[in-house]
Amino acid sequence: MRINADFTQRAAVHFNEADWVASPSAGVERKMLDRIGEEVARATTIVRFAPGSAFAAHTHDGGEEFLVLDGVFQDESGDFPKGSYVRNPPTTSHTPSAQEGATILVKLHQFDPADRTEVRRSINAGGDVALFRDAHEDVRIETWAPGEAVEHDASAGIEVFVIEGGFAEADEEFGTWDWLRLPPGSTFNGVAGGAGARVWIKSGHLSGMV
Repeated sequence: MRINADFTQRAAVHFNEADWVASPSAGVERKMLDRIGEEVARATTIVRFAPGSAFAAHTHDGGEEFLVLDGVFQDESGDFPKGSYVRNPPTTSHTPSAQEGATILVKLHQFDPADRTEVRRSINAGGDVALFRDAHEDVRIETWAPGEAVEHDASAGIEVFVIEGGFAEADEEFGTWDWLRLPPGSTFNGVAGGAGARVWIKSGHLSGMV
């Protein structure tokens, strides 16, 4: 399976225009943003867990990174409510579930193979939040004021995911839970909407994909 798999091209997915696709686990559905592979894949996905649903125990050979968008996501290490950011590095394993239901943004098989850094952060205090940074990538939350013009270097690629509010880029409007990926060699130029925007940004990580 290949979805938005040409990393030399701009890619965008609007939440309200994408279909939910059933996963192999009952009650778990996905909106696929990009993907290379089948059930074991390099993937960026919005995953929705119905109340009481779960995935079987599994190991993340390529690492797992997720942001809880709604509800409470759970595994053996505890509960992760809305606003939780988690990095489970390569070789870690867990049994995810959501007794009350949850929706997450998750990225799989995208870690540096040597990365063993675990991260557990909350973004609920508001404002800008530095989530993770190393030689390979920079992950952060940014809050943009209404009408603010924002420019970011995307020389090694960038992804922008809207948590709240919205922005415009290249004459395209992005709202809550919409996603944009720009290829290496780009510059992100966006303008926050009338309500401002709070966004999750990952940059510096796509040069090896082109």
